[in-house]
Amino acid sequence: MALSRLALHYNGALSPVIKESATMPWLHQYRLLCGLATLAIAGLMGFAFYLQYVKGLEPCPLCMAQRIAFVGVGLAFLLGWIFNPQAWGRTVQTGFALAAALAGAGLAARQVWLQHLPPEEVPGCGFGLDFMLDAFPLKDVIIMMITGTGDCAEIQWQFLGLTIAGWAFVAFAGFVGLAAWLMVERRFSKV
Repeated sequence: MALSRLALHYNGALSPVIKESATMPWLHQYRLLCGLATLAIAGLMGFAFYLQYVKGLEPCPLCMAQRIAFVGVGLAFLLGWIFNPQAWGRTVQTGFALAAALAGAGLAARQVWLQHLPPEEVPGCGFGLDFMLDAFPLKDVIIMMITGTGDCAEIQWQFLGLTIAGWAFVAFAGFVGLAAWLMVERRFSKV
């Protein structure tokens, strides 16, 4: 059993303490996990740019909003990797990563929902992002990006049955799990 290597104990205050596993000590190395997450996001952004500039797939407004969320998560993990904050700094940094990842997961879920609407229920196509930034106030552009347009319902690429938005949701869910783990890991292990 994998759990047999993790021993759950209770200290005097009845708070659980998980002793580090001899086979997975990296799970308790904050800086390493932040670094791996940063590299993963760099890879995801690189793949997004590959699809855009090499394969010619133009991102819709919701895709651009998801990229912004990925950058937010990436910056939070990059700060954790570089500075290795302690105590409240770690909580703030992982809290920001968690919030950005949750926002990104919500945006990706909305796009997956739009992609599965019947054609007659898909909202009309909107303007390109460049035009929206030139013609509308920033507040309106943000609202249009978050709500999505008919462009967001178009499926341009799939892998293993999931669209780009579906894979983005999987990635955001992983980053939500990692950020949540990093927030509580310190409370459950000996520092």
